[in-house]
Amino acid sequence: MGRILAIDFGKVRTGIAVTDELQIIASGLETVATKELIEFLKNYTTSENVELFVVGEPKQMDNNPSESEALIIPFLEKLKKAIPKIPIERVDERFTSKMAVQTMIDSGLSKKKRKNKALVDEISATLILQSYLYSR
Repeated sequence: MGRILAIDFGKVRTGIAVTDELQIIASGLETVATKELIEFLKNYTTSENVELFVVGEPKQMDNNPSESEALIIPFLEKLKKAIPKIPIERVDERFTSKMAVQTMIDSGLSKKKRKNKALVDEISATLILQSYLYSR
């Protein structure tokens, strides 16, 4: 079995989470500058066995795509061209950023650490991945 890698795509930063090889546990991996994301994923998939990419799908409350979906579509096309052997699935990511902040509060992190947007993105990617694992 290979790992599943989740992506919480952002205009500036992108949170990355990954499972263990048995696909049981989702863990935050890193936050990457979005402009370096494809290169990061190419390097990571060269050194690790990744079976699937799970990419957050931002939706509005009425189930329509959010504005940020317009940024994700071109990224998905680049990803398919750069790493064609790994399939991509989408997961509804509504409320993941709010849930990430709440997780940080519940964990007892200080206000200063909760303002770390890179950490919020990484936790959001972990929540997306955990949601995917629960749904299958």
